[in-house]
Amino acid sequence: MSEEKKQDMPLVEVKHLKQYFDISEGFFKSRPLKAVDDVSFTIRKGETLGLVGESGCGKTTVGRTILHLYKPTDGEIWYDGIKIGDKKSLEDFRKKATMVFQDPYSSLNPRMTVADIIAEPLDIHKMYSSSKERRDRILELMEYVGLNSEHASRYAHEFSGGQRQRIGIARSLALKPGFIVCDEPVSALDVSIQAQVINMFDELQEKLGLTYLFIAHDLLVVRHISDRIAVMYLGRMVELADAEEIYDHPLHPYSKSLISAVPVPDPKTARENKRIVLSGDIPSPLNAPSGCPFRTRCPHACDKCAESMPELKDMGGGHFVACHLVKEGKLG
Repeated sequence: MSEEKKQDMPLVEVKHLKQYFDISEGFFKSRPLKAVDDVSFTIRKGETLGLVGESGCGKTTVGRTILHLYKPTDGEIWYDGIKIGDKKSLEDFRKKATMVFQDPYSSLNPRMTVADIIAEPLDIHKMYSSSKERRDRILELMEYVGLNSEHASRYAHEFSGGQRQRIGIARSLALKPGFIVCDEPVSALDVSIQAQVINMFDELQEKLGLTYLFIAHDLLVVRHISDRIAVMYLGRMVELADAEEIYDHPLHPYSKSLISAVPVPDPKTARENKRIVLSGDIPSPLNAPSGCPFRTRCPHACDKCAESMPELKDMGGGHFVACHLVKEGKLG
C-alpha cells in the first residue's frame, strides 16, 4: 500500500460493534443486556472524536471494548489498517493504544510509588535495556504532564485529584501510543482543575501526534476539545458530525435536547434559549423499545419509529443521523 493511500485511511475503524452482557434471571436463565448495539465510526489520525450521552448509554463500554478490556460480542475493530482479533495483533495493539480512566483515586495502586505506577507498562512490555533508561523515561513522562522529579518516590495518596490524573496520563503515554481512550478524564476533578487538564491534553496531542476518543457527559468540555462529536443513546449511535456543526445545527431530537441543556454564560441569550425537556426516563437496556430506542421519549415519534431502527445515514457534509423523520424531511 502506498504512503499516500495509507494517509487517507482512518487510524481507528469500529464496524458494527456489539457488546452484550448476560444477566442472570435465576434457574439457569439469562438474557442479554445490550450495552452497545451495532455501533460504527472511524477516527482519523491526529483527530479527537468526542463521545457523549446520558449515563448508562454505553459510552464507556465502547471505549473499553475497543481496547479489548471487554471481549466484543460481535463486530470488528481495525487499527491502522490491521484487524484486531488474534493474539499477535492484540499484543501489538496494546502497545499502540491505551486508556486514561475516569477515577484518579481508584485507578492508581496505593502501594506503588509514582515512578513504579508510570513505569508499569514499560515493565510489562520490557521496553528498556537498563535502569537508567527506565528512570530517564519516567522523568521525561513526568515532565510532559507537569510533575516534578521529586514526586517520583512519593505515593498516590499524597497527591490531589488533579495531580493523580496527571500521573494516570503519564502512565498512558509510557509506550508512546498513537491512540488514547479518555474515559471522562476530568469529570471527577474540580472545575478549576478541569481546564488545566483539558489544555494539557491539547498540548500533548500537538506535541506527540496523538489521536483521542474523548468520552464525556459535559458538552462544553467535549466541544472545546473535539474535532467531531458522536451522540449515543441506549447503546446506539444517533448522530455524528463536526463539533461546530452538531452544536449549531443538531438534527436528531435527542441531540437537540442535550444541547438545549448546555448553560450559556450570557444571561440574555440564556433567557431566549428554549430548554427542550424530555418526558419519561431512559429505558433499561434489558427492556429496550422496539425500533428506534429514543421513540418512547421523542415528541415527534410515529408508527414507523416503532417498526424499525433507522440507519445512521450521511445527510451531507459528513453529518450522520439515525432518525426516520429527519430523512423524510419532517424534522431538521
